[in-house]
Amino acid sequence: MSEVFEKVKGCCEAVRRITDFEPEIALVLGSGLGDFADNIEVEGEIAYKDIPCFPVSTAPGHAGKFIYGRIGDKKIICMKGRVHYYEGYSISDVVLPARLMKMLGAKVLILTNASGGINENFKPGDFMLITDHISSFAVNPLIGPNIGELGVRFPI
Repeated sequence: MSEVFEKVKGCCEAVRRITDFEPEIALVLGSGLGDFADNIEVEGEIAYKDIPCFPVSTAPGHAGKFIYGRIGDKKIICMKGRVHYYEGYSISDVVLPARLMKMLGAKVLILTNASGGINENFKPGDFMLITDHISSFAVNPLIGPNIGELGVRFPI
């Protein structure tokens, strides 16, 4: 097994020692949306620092914890604060949380962020749907051999 997979698996085992919660939906709250977590009927929280080998948020305003519970009848795991490539983490560590939430059971991933700044038709607070992106700045985490245990390289 790959080193990347082993790290995700170790993080999953650490979380499983805390809770057996199985999320349906994984939610990553970006800049300005941390308060959305107040809508979750919280069953528990796990600070990133309490998960061995898990990257910890250093960006100001990022709480650095998972919150899990329900919104209506949906089981949600929510990242309140995330890690960024610019914080000095490897790209495999930046995507580790998403891989972990999938390993915990999430089938849907919702990412939020402050996007659209170059479109003059958007105003702060507008919602937009991004179906894919091209990154000219960060190394793609899919480069290198496919890690079969984590799924297909190019999901559709």
